[in-house]
Amino acid sequence: MKLGILGGSFNPVHVGHLFLADTVLSKLKLDRVILIPAYQSPFKLSAGIASSADDRLDMLSAAVAGDSRFAIDPCEIMREGVSYTVDTLEDIIARYMPEGKSRDGCRPKLIIGDDLVADFHKWQNSEKILQLADIVIARRIDPSADKIKKICDFPHTLIDNEVMNISSNMIRQLVAEEGESGEITGWRSLVQPGVRAIIEDRRLYGYKDRFSSKETYEDIADRTECSQSNIQRIETAARETLSTGRFLHSRNTALMASDMCRRFGLDPMAGYLAGIAHDLAKQIENKQLLKIVKNAEIKISPLEKDKPNILHGKAAAVLLRDRFFIHNKDVLEAVACHTSGSENMGPLAKVIYIADKTESSRNIDSELREMCLTFAGGESDLDIILFAVLERTIKKLQAKKLDLSDDTLRLYNKMKKGKG
Repeated sequence: MKLGILGGSFNPVHVGHLFLADTVLSKLKLDRVILIPAYQSPFKLSAGIASSADDRLDMLSAAVAGDSRFAIDPCEIMREGVSYTVDTLEDIIARYMPEGKSRDGCRPKLIIGDDLVADFHKWQNSEKILQLADIVIARRIDPSADKIKKICDFPHTLIDNEVMNISSNMIRQLVAEEGESGEITGWRSLVQPGVRAIIEDRRLYGYKDRFSSKETYEDIADRTECSQSNIQRIETAARETLSTGRFLHSRNTALMASDMCRRFGLDPMAGYLAGIAHDLAKQIENKQLLKIVKNAEIKISPLEKDKPNILHGKAAAVLLRDRFFIHNKDVLEAVACHTSGSENMGPLAKVIYIADKTESSRNIDSELREMCLTFAGGESDLDIILFAVLERTIKKLQAKKLDLSDDTLRLYNKMKKGKG
């Protein structure tokens, strides 16, 4: 197996790291690049900005998830203290290439940046490094090839890679600046989605939430369940399970629910999570829907027994709880009753009911659309939108000569009485 070795602090890992590893792997026809995070970042970070070794390992794992071309080896973190490249090479070779080279005769390729070339001779036991590995020099500061040759007096392969003007230090600074000012700084496009989720969920590098309401995450119950990591995990499941059209509807619902939550002082991440998950069981066959709901000991109405597809919301709530370990009561209620509504549904459930039936791909009248997109305030304003959506939904079902569920009728009668 042809191996490349790329070390660094990866604090955090970013698209520039991955682009470089991918480029070297492709140009040299390597089978795999091993990413080796250093135990301690070379940067002297201020208090509250640093990330732990576990954080960096988790971010690396998230960045290369599903890509077998990349491996992560924590040998330097496990050794702790200062790790010298020569020690790391001996360790990697002993475990990955016990004969000192791969079966096809290739030594491992040690990837370094051109900014390190001038001082390479100062590295601990640099002569032995040259005996153990082939040196691959990648451009980081974009000098000419002739200039590199003048300062590089040891055997090497120079990679003609594009230089991406990105650094981990830049990302840390952008995250911290955003946390202090509240202004978007654009750091999210510089890391993989999974890395972004870890930074946001763990509040790394001075990250702070941008809530429009006075409520903070510390005030919200079950905050960790509505994390970016959980949302991404469940969104991936929805995308892989549902048809493209149904998934896009779910995502539109999630986006609208998140926006409405901000306007009505609710947790936008809980809104997004419930929205992306509300149709998770939509394409499960009827017999299995009945089984899921029965096994959860949820009461099934005669209409639901006759038309099991109505149960897809309740089944999705069961899946969220049992497969994804989501126990946030508001989220589970919102998912369970998004189809028929519920007489005593809470604010988040109302938001999901509205978003499901009015998201951007739905064909609704302009007046109702304006209400959904602009109304803000307390629960009374939310109820005004809900009643308008409920009336429209009932008229639509009646026009198709479809039966109304008892839950829908009870909700409608309660709200109509309240208006009177």
